[in-house]
Amino acid sequence: MAIFLNYLQKPLQVYVLLLCCLISICHGLTADGEALVSFRTNIINSDDVLGQWRPGDPDPCGWKGVTCDSKTMRVISLNVSNHKLKGPLSPDIGRLDQLKFLDLRHNNFYGAVPPELGNCTELLGLFLQNNYLSGFIPTGLGNLSNLQILDVSSNSLDGSIPTSIGNLRNLVNFNVSSNFLAGPIPTVGVLGQFGSDSFVGNSDLCGEQVNKLCKDDVGSQQPTGSQNMKKNSGRLFISASATVGALLLVALMCFWGCFLYKKLGKNDVKGLAKDVSGGASIVMFHGDLPYSSKDIIKKLETLNEEHIIGVGGFGTVYKLAMDDGNIFALKRIMKLNEGFDRFFERELAILGSVKHKYLVNLRGYCNSPTSKLLLYDYLPGGNL
Repeated sequence: MAIFLNYLQKPLQVYVLLLCCLISICHGLTADGEALVSFRTNIINSDDVLGQWRPGDPDPCGWKGVTCDSKTMRVISLNVSNHKLKGPLSPDIGRLDQLKFLDLRHNNFYGAVPPELGNCTELLGLFLQNNYLSGFIPTGLGNLSNLQILDVSSNSLDGSIPTSIGNLRNLVNFNVSSNFLAGPIPTVGVLGQFGSDSFVGNSDLCGEQVNKLCKDDVGSQQPTGSQNMKKNSGRLFISASATVGALLLVALMCFWGCFLYKKLGKNDVKGLAKDVSGGASIVMFHGDLPYSSKDIIKKLETLNEEHIIGVGGFGTVYKLAMDDGNIFALKRIMKLNEGFDRFFERELAILGSVKHKYLVNLRGYCNSPTSKLLLYDYLPGGNL
């Protein structure tokens, strides 16, 4: 009898266990979770901040950097700033249509800003500054009617500023400084209320906000017939002068090149030896080289005039032969100014991550007190 009663109690336990399993199976990864996993796919995660983001975990709300709404359990905030994350931004980030804050600042993201971000119409703050993003600013960002903060400063964005940004009536903080944007700054809507601080560091921008006239704003008069004749004769004179000048310039460059090769090459060797002995550090982009920083610096110390294979206006190129027979090209570039370091390292990080059949691989660089030393694969008879 006792055995029978004990048997009757077991079905309830089995039922509860089975129900839990069914709930776990039915509740797979949410749509927001799938979007986050897709976002993570092509990202190099150096400090494992995204280590929790796994397809097998059905609840993305517990993932590091992710915040969800307590009622709807939808992702409303993604903050993975300052983690040295490297890779392109996945278009699937546009599937987080309830996202209010996206903070990716101070990382190594590169490539285009996904136009799909225009689908995140609930966004209040978009922070993409201090990355390596390139290409145009998507016009679709003008759809983010709730947006209050838009910061894409310190990237490599080019093109013009979309007029659609002026439609963002709630925008109170706008920063596109330190990029490569060009053309007139739109004055429509809210764009007319931001000062020069929002646009500084884009030398090809023009408009009222930066106190720089655009070419279309400069008035011009139609020339008369006599003025046209004078202009045409002037052009002929300038053309002839330019031809003669070009020939003289070629001859002068040949002479100057020989002088640089002999004179500056010797001085550069002295400067190189001083840089390497002054506490240089090496950053390698590809981990497939069997050399340590110490091995490379030791070889740099042995370079002399005989190793120079080219001298130009931007620096001197050396032939660097390692003990195992591998040969590299080393280019020494003098530092131009204080701001040169940050821009230079930002661009190098992009070049170092790219491999292309028509580009000589940039293996790494050495940061010395007065110059930059670039380490390339050696291409016999070619150039960098």
